[in-house]
Amino acid sequence: MAGVSMKDIKLRIKSMESTKQITKAMEMVAASKLRRAQERVANSRPYFEILFDTLNTIANNTEDFSSPFLERREEKKACYVVIGGDRGLAGGYNHNVFKLAYGRMEGQSCCVVPIGKKCLEFFRARGVEILTEHYAVAADVSVGDCFSVAKMLSKGFLAGEFDTVSVVYTNFVSMLSQSPGILQLLPLEYHPRPGDTDSGCLTLYEPDGAAVFDAIIPEYLGGLIYGALCESVTSEHGARRTAMDSATKNAEEMISGLSLRYNRARQGAITQEITEIVAGSNN
Repeated sequence: MAGVSMKDIKLRIKSMESTKQITKAMEMVAASKLRRAQERVANSRPYFEILFDTLNTIANNTEDFSSPFLERREEKKACYVVIGGDRGLAGGYNHNVFKLAYGRMEGQSCCVVPIGKKCLEFFRARGVEILTEHYAVAADVSVGDCFSVAKMLSKGFLAGEFDTVSVVYTNFVSMLSQSPGILQLLPLEYHPRPGDTDSGCLTLYEPDGAAVFDAIIPEYLGGLIYGALCESVTSEHGARRTAMDSATKNAEEMISGLSLRYNRARQGAITQEITEIVAGSNN
């Protein structure tokens, strides 16, 4: 900034102070939302954990158990539920999950259910088949919407419209760490455990265990999608809080540097004035 006037430096300092106030406010908002999101993650987990235990109980206590949701077939087409954000300013949150999803899709015939405005824009720009745009605004997606998505995907899987269903989301590891991941939803990964079989089980399922199992699957998948959505939202708030904290610190460093430059320029101007006064008095 050589040759810049004191007035320009002062205006730049004021501009950076305004930026700092904005980033600090966004950091505080993200921190507040993060706490609520963490509570929602903790509250959502028991639901699909109980459903998973129920599915295991049915499968392990039903003779010659089979289900179309467990059937593995040649993967001709895959479907991905990709969860991103509605806004930017969250560091690498959106980029990382999109990179993972798009990398997995390369060379495949696939379709995608985007959740999040940034997600819809990303896949639309790359010409990927979009199954539905109805859930494109992540902030508006509710628990009921997650179950609706699960039922739509279950119906499409049974009809043979696609052979695998996966959800791509971001795991909340800690306040400073979020990692993208892929979870396969269908076909359901189930590994029979002979030791869990209870020949004396008194639970009766009507009309039979397999029918109840198939009826529970969409509810279970809805719980998984909702859990992934909660994890992603929490990760987004954590990433945005970290990014805004970093931006605030950078603004403070720039203000400190500009203030030092301003003081030096001011000191130089004062010295120049004194020199001119002394030179004038000697004349």
